Amino acid sequence: MSRADAVLFDLGGVLIDWNPRYLFRKLFADEAAMEHFLAEVCGTIWNIELDAGRSFDDGLAEALARAPEHADMIHAYRDRWAEMLAGPIDGTVAILEALHAAGVPLYALTNWSAETFPIALAKYPFLALFRGIVVSGEERLVKPDPRIFHRTVQRYRLDPRRTVFIDDSLPNVTAAAHYLGMPALRFTGPDQLRADLAALGFAPG
Repeated sequence: MSRADAVLFDLGGVLIDWNPRYLFRKLFADEAAMEHFLAEVCGTIWNIELDAGRSFDDGLAEALARAPEHADMIHAYRDRWAEMLAGPIDGTVAILEALHAAGVPLYALTNWSAETFPIALAKYPFLALFRGIVVSGEERLVKPDPRIFHRTVQRYRLDPRRTVFIDDSLPNVTAAAHYLGMPALRFTGPDQLRADLAALGFAPG
């Protein structure tokens, strides 16, 4: 591989600490009941459908039809969505800022609902450091579908073999490496990321 010269970041779990439990621990008195709700009512697949472009109106209507007894909690998923954001992952933001200061071209590829992503854009100024951000909900495709990776590199004219991809999801990292030949790093924490980037020729501080 020739030296990488651009970096493509995931957002949630890498730069932004998002978890629905930050909200629902305020609303459920019982942890087991909360976990049941997040598994069976507004679960992972349901949330992925929002990330893939399904409207909140449609998603909430479907969840309400299945579990009308949880109506208040289902509505809270949208109405209080911002409370699922705990804040930036500071160590990774510091790496991002150092790469930007060094002139490294930075891009983002995130699985995120098109309806809620503007909340993050308004909340986190560091997102302005990216030259481009691809949001799954706007594309109606989600990682690890290889089409969203191909769309990203084509849109920004990136050489995938010289673009480092960073994600906390192993399936996403595997897809980027397998389908596009990207040097792909699984994010486990800022310190490990700093070391991994240094090994690829970057000096993120």
